[in-house]
Amino acid sequence: MSRWSTALDQCGISDPALRSDYGLQRSAVRRFAPAEYLAVRLLLPPRLHPSVVAAVAFMHETDERIDSGETSARQAALRSWDEQVTAALGQQVRAEQPALPVLRALADTARRHPFMAARVRDFLDGAPTEVAWSGFDTEDAFQAYVDSYSLPALMLTASLLELSPSADKLTFRDGCRTLIEAMQRIDFLADLSEDAAEGRVGVPRDTLARFGLDTTDLARGSGDHLPAVERLVTAQARLAASALDSCRDLPHLVEPEQQPFLETLIAVQHLRLRDVERRGAALLTHGARPDVLATVGLLVRQHRAARRRRRRPGPRRQSG
Repeated sequence: MSRWSTALDQCGISDPALRSDYGLQRSAVRRFAPAEYLAVRLLLPPRLHPSVVAAVAFMHETDERIDSGETSARQAALRSWDEQVTAALGQQVRAEQPALPVLRALADTARRHPFMAARVRDFLDGAPTEVAWSGFDTEDAFQAYVDSYSLPALMLTASLLELSPSADKLTFRDGCRTLIEAMQRIDFLADLSEDAAEGRVGVPRDTLARFGLDTTDLARGSGDHLPAVERLVTAQARLAASALDSCRDLPHLVEPEQQPFLETLIAVQHLRLRDVERRGAALLTHGARPDVLATVGLLVRQHRAARRRRRRPGPRRQSG
């Protein structure tokens, strides 16, 4: 019996059709997010695999539906998707119009983890922010984006982790907020070239102005402004590094056997940030990604740590 079948069995997912739905989500996540999929499979206990896979697949499906076309078309796509998701979670889907496999898996996850319906609602309520995004005027606008969209997106999966008995949900959520702020800054720096070509970047316009830059300068990708871009990247990377340092204790809030997963998530962000800093102004022509060998080595080390911690029995509590 495969580890995936074992994971489904541990969750009590016995219906063949539903097992197939989860299997489709597993294949999708393995295809579009192979590193993240590998981290889940190696670093989390099997009982969490189906739910985390379903949540990641749902998030990706949402992004795919609202991430292309004119704003009006994206808004219409989001409204339609919101209705389908709401119906699926409310078990209101008519027999002649069954939910998509991704929604059947999500609905089953929400039945087994009742708090997930609220996490999905938070995510969908924040999605209009992503649909309307055209850059930020100020740092406050960036922070509002993190609160309304980035954090709910992270909590779709983070809320499935099981808190240690001494931790509380608000402290955990605050730690996740700090982590996703760092991740979002790194994402926007790594995507600087692609975003600038579309006329919108994730660095606030008032911050660009302090370095004597604007979006047009970034879109050119070369010229006298490159030293200013170098200083901008350094300053933004410093903010991301500070946030990552502030959430170093976040893994200790979850059960020991799940700590390697969060430790790895944070460590991968450090690897991504290292590449961002190394590229500097070259981000205007090339994206950034963590070193493949370093990432693989990290996963192997943390897998060994996770196996050791799983051998230590103890009480479990679920977050939400």
